Amino acid sequence: MNFPRLIAVLFLVGITSTVFAQRTLPDVTIQELNGKKVNIQDYAKNDKVTVLSFWATWCVPCKKELDNISEYYEDWQEDYNMELVAISVDNARSATKIKTVVDSKGWEYEVLSDKNSDLKRALNFQAVPYTIVIDTDGNIVYTHDGYVEGDEYELEEVLKKLSSQ
Repeated sequence: MNFPRLIAVLFLVGITSTVFAQRTLPDVTIQELNGKKVNIQDYAKNDKVTVLSFWATWCVPCKKELDNISEYYEDWQEDYNMELVAISVDNARSATKIKTVVDSKGWEYEVLSDKNSDLKRALNFQAVPYTIVIDTDGNIVYTHDGYVEGDEYELEEVLKKLSSQ
């Protein structure tokens, strides 16, 4: 192999490994519903599989997804050593509705607010619902956008796979 071809191959290998490298959560601070600030990276350092579910109070599919997952959540926590964090992307004006929606739904998830869309921008996604799964090493190993009835079963398969590793 000649030298220019070798350089080209090494360059392509470098680009490929960068593109397929594991992603981790960005260093972004958002808020709990009580106003306390939290760094999202803390959720990648808890020795659990963590599901981040981005939603909004006005998003019907988002609420349907979180309702359906809530039916399995207690079992999933036990079976897969996981937690789900529901992150609202409601803006400052509609963020006042978050607690009311969460209370009326009876969700047992931790709920955070990304009312300035800092985390949404850092993760570079456009629409909700949007789901991210983080393994116990803090790597983003799965993402899913949108929701149709039954997507929770696909999510459970991801959790099963991660818990068996």
